[in-house]
Amino acid sequence: MKIIKIVELFAGVGGFRIGLESASGDKTKYETVWANQWEPATTRQHAAEIYEARFGKVGFSDRDIEAVIEDDFETIPNHDLLVGGFPCQDYSVASTLKRSHGLIGKKGVLFWSIYTILKRKGKDAPDYLFLENVDRLLKSPAKQRGKDFAVMLASLSDLGYAIEWRVINAADYGMPQRRRRVFIMGYKKGTKLYNKLKKAADTQQWMTKDGVLADAFAVEPRIQKLHQFKLEGDEAYITKHFSAHGPSISPFENAGTMVDRVVTTGKVAPIYTGSQVNLGDVLVKEKDVPEEFFIDDNKLPAWLYLKGAKKEERKTATGHVYHYAEGPMTFPDALDKPSRTIITGEGGAGASRFKHVIKTKSGRHRRLTPIELERLNMFPDNHTQLPGVSDGKRAFIMGNALVVGAIKKVGESLRKNI
Repeated sequence: MKIIKIVELFAGVGGFRIGLESASGDKTKYETVWANQWEPATTRQHAAEIYEARFGKVGFSDRDIEAVIEDDFETIPNHDLLVGGFPCQDYSVASTLKRSHGLIGKKGVLFWSIYTILKRKGKDAPDYLFLENVDRLLKSPAKQRGKDFAVMLASLSDLGYAIEWRVINAADYGMPQRRRRVFIMGYKKGTKLYNKLKKAADTQQWMTKDGVLADAFAVEPRIQKLHQFKLEGDEAYITKHFSAHGPSISPFENAGTMVDRVVTTGKVAPIYTGSQVNLGDVLVKEKDVPEEFFIDDNKLPAWLYLKGAKKEERKTATGHVYHYAEGPMTFPDALDKPSRTIITGEGGAGASRFKHVIKTKSGRHRRLTPIELERLNMFPDNHTQLPGVSDGKRAFIMGNALVVGAIKKVGESLRKNI
């Protein structure tokens, strides 16, 4: 049995762990050997408590990852696969110092924690990376479209990794939630996958058939907007100049590869012919829903107003008058389609434009329960249930979580390819 040892950063309540370990096969097994979860500016670490309750204390850290790296780096074991759904932030580089560890990123930006672990591990750095982020990473920040992703790709290339990425909407592949995320796979120089990607004479073939992500999530054979460019200069130069004088459109499409700083990217379209799980398929029976999740009829007008189209005059606190407009939201949410994206503000009884509301068979309206939110992310029922963790906090955690089924599909593909 081959063991693929995993380190899980920004672990939340273990979405990567559940998805990857469930992707183990007869001859290859994923095993999480160390994980870290710490929420800044939060007194009680709810996600860390849930993670520890589900998976145990061994190999788990609930400290600030930057402090762990600085004070106790040796506690991070060697591993084969580093995974993490790191926050989307500005990846600006302060400087590149030859006498230091090299790249000095903006303090508090957690991508640099990943970079530092890879850099300090040196020859023992993991063979594979699996990172996840919101899809706006490919076009941020607004004034330098694509700069953040360019800095990331350049820094990973300089550490010896070849990269492929794809924007995946889980619902496009039969899963119950319309949740778009960019998946980033890294393969270290010397590995089979690095060599295959580097030698790929036709990167269009890699992006549509041969790559790990193409194997996991099938796409149409034709790529649109296919183009290639090289990331020039050190990371500080990229930070200052990337797209600074170019078009206000990111050069990064929804799929691509990068080897030796050469980027090949294009737009792909999903193919899927399997079964589809919809919002109505994950609902618990109406008799099992606590009364506090139902919406009183006299409060429905507030929900209808927030969900409805608007075109109205508003005034700021300083007296400035402006016109505000927005389109309508579906109300109640359709049960015969995948759900909209769960957001962190899903919990609580207050009326909201973005919370899900369904109409039951009896004609009543209600919000979604924590179990239903877990099912939309394909977690086990009551995975986030723990004494002292409120329903609102459980909803917040699911708003930050992964769709576990999508992680499993990548895990199965990676296992086959290595």
